[in-house]
Amino acid sequence: MRKVYLDNVATTPILLEAVEVMLPYLREVYGNPQSLHSWGDEAREAIDIAREQVAALIAGNPEEIVFTSSGSEANNLAIKGLAQAQAGKGKHIIVSAVEHFSVLHAARTLEKAGFELTIVPVDKYGLTDPDEVAKNIRKDTILVSIMHANGEVGTIQPVAEIGMKIKETGVLFHTDAIASTGNIGVDVKGLGVDALSLAGNQFYGPKGSGALWVRKGLRLIPLMDGGVQEGGRRPGTENVPAIVGLGKAAELAQRDMPSRMEKLSHLRDKLIDGILTTIDHALLTGHPSQRLPHHASFCIEFIEGEAMLMLLNSQGIAVSSGSACTSQALKASHVLIAMGISHEIAQGSLLFGLGVDNNEGDIDYVIEKLPPIVSKLRQMSPLYARFMKEHRG
Repeated sequence: MRKVYLDNVATTPILLEAVEVMLPYLREVYGNPQSLHSWGDEAREAIDIAREQVAALIAGNPEEIVFTSSGSEANNLAIKGLAQAQAGKGKHIIVSAVEHFSVLHAARTLEKAGFELTIVPVDKYGLTDPDEVAKNIRKDTILVSIMHANGEVGTIQPVAEIGMKIKETGVLFHTDAIASTGNIGVDVKGLGVDALSLAGNQFYGPKGSGALWVRKGLRLIPLMDGGVQEGGRRPGTENVPAIVGLGKAAELAQRDMPSRMEKLSHLRDKLIDGILTTIDHALLTGHPSQRLPHHASFCIEFIEGEAMLMLLNSQGIAVSSGSACTSQALKASHVLIAMGISHEIAQGSLLFGLGVDNNEGDIDYVIEKLPPIVSKLRQMSPLYARFMKEHRG
């Protein structure tokens, strides 16, 4: 049976080149980077190189990079750390309705601690209106967080335009660029942001590796206490192998991004066309063109995404239904609901994340296997039976 991994939005396989640079730091170069001897020097120098590699990927400066254990930690550090540092100026925060839970829940936690939160809506494509963001800025607004691209529906947000409007107010602007960094071009200066989150496992680096870029000069309250690591912004002994792997993956992403984007956007478009052509009542979610090159997402009406996922898995095909962080929760995606999709239709979500290892044959295989699965599930669906009865009558 053919094996096709199309869940690269949940996580990507680590590149061999990244594994190879990590290996020495798992056994041979084992010093603590904070130690003042040659063992520590070797580890510290490796981190410095990785910091430069990650900074180069997003057109930032190395000293502005804070390494974290994940993208979710980076988001939490940005939202809580920046908001708490600015609390003397105000306590109003703005986020969009389609943010990842690591942003939404972090903002809700601050709300319970006395901050005020405004959640701006999105349109049917999941796009945030820059004017809507600007309209909600108040005198006590201290932080806006709008994601660069949505990992569930693939929509790329007008972050640069939002950044221009926010810059006029002096309010800090953070973007969750976890889904986009390493997959499309990211330039922190061009986007006009003050902080940006990323994660290595989204662009073929190791799991458990992430970073927060924070514009030089900004005060950031750490989430934890206990050490001077990462400039005192993220204490704890550094995970040198993961950081080194993240750095290498960033270097490779910067080098290979044009060819990756060309290949993956072609496969994406073929997959989208194939599914919409062969399956009735299938809805492409997210923006039709302003979307990530490796991303295709749908709602298949009258059936549940989990059922499709399991039957696709039985055919050797790995996909997602909803975001990776909510795929085990039997409830409709907050992203799809925010886009105006009904709970009933949102239950049939499917997310395909293409990767560098995929090829034309993989797409052909999916287009061959998915329609019969949909047909089989619809035959058992009371929703589909009722629909057919109503339309025949």
